[in-house]
Amino acid sequence: MNQKTKDILPGLGLSFIVAGISKIIAIWIPSIGAATIAILLGILLGNTFFKQPFLSKGTKLAESLLLELSIVLLGTTVTFQTIAHMGFNGIGFIIFQMAGTIVGVYLIGKKMNFSKKMSLLMAGGNAVCGSSAIGAIAPEIEASDEEKGQIITLVNLLGTVLMLTLPFIATSVFSDVLTQSALIGGTLQSVGQVVASASMVSKEVVEFSTLFKIMRIIMLVVVVFCFSKFTEKDRVQTINEVTDAKTKKKLPLPWYIIGFLFFCTVNSFVHLPEEISQGAHFISGWFEITALAAIGLRLDFAKFFKEGVRFLIYALLVGILQIILALSLIYVFQI
Repeated sequence: MNQKTKDILPGLGLSFIVAGISKIIAIWIPSIGAATIAILLGILLGNTFFKQPFLSKGTKLAESLLLELSIVLLGTTVTFQTIAHMGFNGIGFIIFQMAGTIVGVYLIGKKMNFSKKMSLLMAGGNAVCGSSAIGAIAPEIEASDEEKGQIITLVNLLGTVLMLTLPFIATSVFSDVLTQSALIGGTLQSVGQVVASASMVSKEVVEFSTLFKIMRIIMLVVVVFCFSKFTEKDRVQTINEVTDAKTKKKLPLPWYIIGFLFFCTVNSFVHLPEEISQGAHFISGWFEITALAAIGLRLDFAKFFKEGVRFLIYALLVGILQIILALSLIYVFQI
């Protein structure tokens, strides 16, 4: 066993154990569900007994890779007919929600004297897919590692707060699954937060909110391109930077979205055997709950409170903007 594997096993193993315990608890509390229990139990344990640094590599792998694999396997249970339930109104909602978030967050940032780059990172991270979007946008607008790190922390803080509050708003204001899914999937920052938040409502909301989220992630290519053009005059690239940009070829979309679309396409045109879809659903469920446990274990509230008041006010205003915008657009598009 190599050193890399040894470093991963403790955190990965702990994530699976928390997921298993959550499944057992869910037998006695089925109304809450294993997914919700996993993230709440993870948060409790991660901020009390399991704060050791050696667990971080394993929990990080569980949070990212297992959740991504879960989304790929979701493609085996979804067809284009399922996606069609969202309709053109759903697509319109996502486009206007993203555009409104980008413009609003950027203007709030500028009004609060944040730099142009930090405002754009905050706008893109909240509009698309959290840390992944920030990581894709940062090199295009030449943001520093410090700027990127600060905004990632801020976006994760806001996402955590919204993750825990949106289920209550969704169930209080709406009764329809698609509408609840639009609010959660169209607002939350990361895929993990969407799945965790939707799990607090129902399995159906998890499926449709994930589809709304996937639509936002697909738009990442467009957002990165627009941000690059918007900051083009501000950037002075050297010959080496231009050369490096040309030689580095990236996938147009995250690999797990491509995998999801592939399996979704296959499932739409070829009827997959029941054994395959059931097996994929079972594995996907385990991966999802384990990833949610890891997300909970990695949420260190102490880090969030270290950020300045100005940053926290920025996050609060952005969260209020996103919720009001989503509720308004859901009404406009009659989802």
